[in-house]
Amino acid sequence: MVVPLIGYLDRFSARPGERIAVKVSSQRHEPYDADLVRIIHGDANPAGPGLKIKEIEPGFAGRYPSRFQPVHSGSCGVVTMPAPIGLPDPCTIVVRAQPWLLDGRPQTVLSLEPLGITLSVAAEGAVLEAQGGRVQVAAPMLQRRWYELRVIASAGALRLRQTALQRSWGVADSGEAEMPGAAGALGHTVFGARPTVGARSHDNPYSAFFNGRIEDPAVLEGALLSGAPIDPSQAECLAWWDFGAGIPTDRIIDRGPHGLHGRLRHLPTRAVRGSYWTGDETSWRHMPRHYAAIHFHEDDLYDCEWETDFAIEIPEGMPSGVYGVRLRCGELQDIVPFYVLPPRGRTTAPIAFLASTFTYQIYGNHQRGNLDDAFRNRQADWGAYPWNADDHPEYAGSTYNKHSDGSGICYSSMRRPLLTMRPGYITYVDNRGSGLRHFPADTHLTDWLTVKGIPFDVITDHDLDREEVSLLRPYRAVVTGSHPEYHTPNTLNALRDYLGNGGRLAYLGGNGFYWRIANSAAIPDVVEVRRAEGGIRAWAAEPGEYFHALDGAYGGLWRRNGRPPQELCGVGFSAQGLFEGSYYRRMPGAEDPTAAWIFVGIDNEVIGDFGLSGGGAAGFELDRADVELGTPPNALILARSEGHQQHFVAVPEELLTHVTTITGEKPKALIRAEIVYFETVSGGAVFSTGSITFCGSLSHSNYDNNISRMLENVLRRFAQP
Repeated sequence: MVVPLIGYLDRFSARPGERIAVKVSSQRHEPYDADLVRIIHGDANPAGPGLKIKEIEPGFAGRYPSRFQPVHSGSCGVVTMPAPIGLPDPCTIVVRAQPWLLDGRPQTVLSLEPLGITLSVAAEGAVLEAQGGRVQVAAPMLQRRWYELRVIASAGALRLRQTALQRSWGVADSGEAEMPGAAGALGHTVFGARPTVGARSHDNPYSAFFNGRIEDPAVLEGALLSGAPIDPSQAECLAWWDFGAGIPTDRIIDRGPHGLHGRLRHLPTRAVRGSYWTGDETSWRHMPRHYAAIHFHEDDLYDCEWETDFAIEIPEGMPSGVYGVRLRCGELQDIVPFYVLPPRGRTTAPIAFLASTFTYQIYGNHQRGNLDDAFRNRQADWGAYPWNADDHPEYAGSTYNKHSDGSGICYSSMRRPLLTMRPGYITYVDNRGSGLRHFPADTHLTDWLTVKGIPFDVITDHDLDREEVSLLRPYRAVVTGSHPEYHTPNTLNALRDYLGNGGRLAYLGGNGFYWRIANSAAIPDVVEVRRAEGGIRAWAAEPGEYFHALDGAYGGLWRRNGRPPQELCGVGFSAQGLFEGSYYRRMPGAEDPTAAWIFVGIDNEVIGDFGLSGGGAAGFELDRADVELGTPPNALILARSEGHQQHFVAVPEELLTHVTTITGEKPKALIRAEIVYFETVSGGAVFSTGSITFCGSLSHSNYDNNISRMLENVLRRFAQP
């Protein structure tokens, strides 16, 4: 069941004078109300400040008619014919397929409708349907193995041949089947029909999606009866869709004489190994024919394609901040967040909060499998956001989930509702706190800045990627949220250059600047991650598939790309446990005259043994300093965490074996978060907290506590000229 009232926006941020399109689906019969709110605190936990949503009078406020806008997921390739093209008699249709999910349902490899010619796969063998007839090869198909499927039209019959390209010893997985009297179907204007790869096209919109990889669909002259597999690049082709061409785009290229090009629907995965891959090359840019396959999925979703219900125009003078479009209909409510930047070329505060929108998008609709009765009771008791991604796979999962065929989700689109990016969204049943992550967790910081009267502008990862260091340069300081994990080369370079020019950075999270991601103007509003060797991973990229399709660059950890987080902010990911927090203990570096001002008003030796995130300021994912990985030699360790629970472990990239580490320390010694401060030779400075749960402690005891005081000391100093 879909969410009865939900929306999404065409962008995450805007400046005064710019417009945001709002797309809404409502299953109610009566109109819904829309207005504007400012999101100050997105944590519904009654033990904390609670939800703070401030109503604002917008120009678009009013009632709008309800209408249901459906979601049609599933990827395929669609060729639009410029004109009908007759097929010769005899001829051969050939395609290579690697099924990844054989579960008893028909899965279409190639469809030529409305003529009713469909080539499908099944566990029992390939299937051909034509002119109301059906034949099946009596040879089993195995998952994740390549087959050539060949349809030969000759002598008044259609012959279907299935040939295994990867042998499985002891299994007869090759065979033939014949359909007499059907060859005439191919002797007319078959290509007046719309060829569709990976789905049936006669339904509205598509059905019987293929889960797996398809390579080299082609139509060839003559009846090719030889037993050797066909390489279309060496054959006389009427049409040949070479998926090794145009990999960074959503186009499929026909190498044949008629230029029958097409488009991909819902962004199936490209830059994956095809049947020609040998392992001699691991970058698709160097041998695209080895990567001439596309991985289609029934649950791919790029663009819901909802119509726009209304648009917001950001008025002049609207303060920079975190806002939301509020939709209400009876007891139903949805608040869709967005950010307002200051006017272009201006700042309205000395500090910029950098919202981790790439990370929010990457985690968008993370289905965690933890939605039990205790979780639902907490949602209801707190009046939290009532919908959860586990209940709503129709909006597609996150890159922390897998497709139904077991392959990892590597793309995340913002052209769909992102349930996890909502005020009041709960991620965990946190017995000592609120259990928030990402967008709502970062409102712990924006609320604290508001309460403390520290002026700040808001910018986002997406803006920084587009505008690079020029966006940061006017600010005296840049502040991150709790988990700025995912970055493009543009965003990481911008932060590096900002510090190199004397900027000041407050990194207030853990496991930040960790994964390299890609995006592209050719396929807008999408980010891509390849979970290559090393790192804490929800799934592992297949060997040879570590290079992004969108930009051709090597994916994986920034550390594996030669840019460990310590080089930027002095600390990097070291350990992880469950969503529980501990505390820091003050270190001798806190007494150094360079940093003693950070502890003015703080007499405690133990710091942060409280908070709304796991019950402590040092928890869940922990970062530490490491000079060999780039921590500057002048960096001061001000405090170090201790007392972590038994479930915490060192991260994989630190381990050589189960008992030895890269640093030579015992694995348990790497379970620590460190608060670090250093000044740069260009006159700037960096303050890093080394923990995801740090900001959850800011509001404790009515915002009067040692974590709050420490950060206030830092940011008020950073905001000075």
